[in-house]
Amino acid sequence: MRRLTLLVICLHLTACASDDESPVKDFFSGIGDYFHGGADNTEPPTELTEYTPEVKIDTLWDETIGVGADEQSLKLVPAIGFGKILAADKNGLVQARDLTTGKLIWEAEAQDANEKEVHFSGGPGIGAGTAILGSSDAEVIALNIENGATLWKSTVSSEVLSVPVIAKGIVVVRTIDGAIVAFDEKTGKKLWHYEHNIPALSVRGVSAPIIVEDKIISGYDSGKLIALRLEDGKYVWETSVAMPSGRSEVERLVDLDVDPVEEAGVIYVASYQGGISAVTQANGEVTWRNPEISSHTGLSKDFQYLYLSDSEGDLLQIEQQSGRSLWKQKELHQRQLTAPAVYGSYVVVGDYDGYVHWLSNTDGRQLGRTHITSAAIDTKPLVVDNIVYVYAEDGTLAALKANLP
Repeated sequence: MRRLTLLVICLHLTACASDDESPVKDFFSGIGDYFHGGADNTEPPTELTEYTPEVKIDTLWDETIGVGADEQSLKLVPAIGFGKILAADKNGLVQARDLTTGKLIWEAEAQDANEKEVHFSGGPGIGAGTAILGSSDAEVIALNIENGATLWKSTVSSEVLSVPVIAKGIVVVRTIDGAIVAFDEKTGKKLWHYEHNIPALSVRGVSAPIIVEDKIISGYDSGKLIALRLEDGKYVWETSVAMPSGRSEVERLVDLDVDPVEEAGVIYVASYQGGISAVTQANGEVTWRNPEISSHTGLSKDFQYLYLSDSEGDLLQIEQQSGRSLWKQKELHQRQLTAPAVYGSYVVVGDYDGYVHWLSNTDGRQLGRTHITSAAIDTKPLVVDNIVYVYAEDGTLAALKANLP
């Protein structure tokens, strides 16, 4: 049976988790830590083998952002905007650094509404001059992107385990109890609230919504993809993109924990044990479904193909028009790969042992790799101007560039 260590029983009690001493919060924190690093009944990670590199990977700079995620399963993902890269750690530290040099521009130690230490769990998301983060204590905090000053704070119903998204002056936050909440970006005023039921058993993780034109698209652990109107949260459409199968509840898990991606009016979304699908953003029509793929990590795209890290640590290239798998890279099997990042002719992934791998987008062959830390890399690499930025669980933030050897 696959990766039982990933499972977490969602008891719908997370709304009580805003108190630092809450036994519910402690329960979810302990469960997350156990599932993230506990015993695994799958085959062991493939050992890396030597090969002739076709690209040389240079580390332009590396710095440390506090304790990072501190080996917890969080969605602390660096964000780039306004000439800066921002990253947060789980203890409330946020840093802004220069993209080229890594030089510290500012840092802030956020506090909650009671002036206590914040436990960040999702973000930052970048808006028009703001950086938005969510906490495991059910708070949303907005910082000034120029100096790190706190602009506003607001509460939500439960832990924020996805990156907030911002568009047209509206901040959209997804919580682990199924709620989607919208705030005014400038003031923090709550604009609307949408609730959706979640199953009792799910993989720990929440996909971030995406905003396409005037719609918010969000996936749920039930295998459903929904669209809401950005302006007021009104329901637009809902469609089932992953179909449960099997006898046990574990076998029937079809969580949509992978952030959807959009290309030319089509939404692509993958699920754990439920395949990958293409959905028309205008009306929710499923145009194709490939049921053979399972992912809880993530996918990315170029103009023609999708690239996906599956639940067994293999990397796949998938045709956007049909959902057909074109190649599969198995040499990194079970190395707990991040979602892939694509730029030029490269596909880049991090792994559980702190390695960053450069692969060919033509056939998936290994082109180069570098080791930046002994901790796991579990966030999708970021690419700006042919520089790759990676963030590891221990807080290591590094800028990498590929050159011919």
